[in-house]
Amino acid sequence: MTPDPSSFAPDPGEPAAVNDLSQALALLARREQELAALHAGHEDWVRAVSHDLRAPLRHITSYAPLLRETLHGAGLQGVDAQEAEQFLGVMEQAARRLGSMLDGTLLMARVLRQRQPLHSVDLAQMAAEVRDALLAAEPADQGQAVQWRLPVAPVLLQADPDLLRQMLRALLDNALKFSRGSSPARIELQAQALPDGGLRWQVQDNGVGFDGARAAQAFGLFQRLHREGEFDGVGVGLALAQAVARRHAAGLALTGTPGQGCTVTVDWPAAPAG
Repeated sequence: MTPDPSSFAPDPGEPAAVNDLSQALALLARREQELAALHAGHEDWVRAVSHDLRAPLRHITSYAPLLRETLHGAGLQGVDAQEAEQFLGVMEQAARRLGSMLDGTLLMARVLRQRQPLHSVDLAQMAAEVRDALLAAEPADQGQAVQWRLPVAPVLLQADPDLLRQMLRALLDNALKFSRGSSPARIELQAQALPDGGLRWQVQDNGVGFDGARAAQAFGLFQRLHREGEFDGVGVGLALAQAVARRHAAGLALTGTPGQGCTVTVDWPAAPAG
């Protein structure tokens, strides 16, 4: 039986097949124009976040102390004064949190639009530099109580150095934050070669851990695995790490157990041929 030629006709709902080079070039040009428009809209959004949305936030953070002085100057005392102080405290805390969320949003936007060539990077050396920077911002007694285990030999991979540094900082900062209560706190970075030429590296800590069933939601922007009052942060670190991993075609996984720590596993691809 001879098949009906109409059965091979393109579906009206699908784009027409490209049959020659001129059509392909025209389609590519249209796609480039659409992409350029999307990039322009993205830049406008970033400018709005960085400037326009911060203006009202600055008013809140600036006028809250003035309102507190006004209330004290008016002689407000007793229960009314305590309630007013509590309300102002909540307002100031929410404003600081919103500022941190704006900072995280801008950081994510920079990661998503950054286009830099890949270079050979020593993961071990960069991790040591990030560790030193984190410890410099820690109180002396807390920093000395952490046992760090980082690779001694060079661990080379191909990456955008700036993005990899941001990813390492996010992962090591999380490990430090969530293991502060452990005695002693231990943070380890280990790496091993994969059969396909890639590299698997892991950041492990012995901190508070989390319910492993909730691992998937941890990579969403502003998603947290612990209550807000327990730890600082607004839930940006793992989302940023995920974005950097995707930019490098790397895989990222998170495992943990309550009270036994957390492990972040990164499967970094092999360097492209040539």
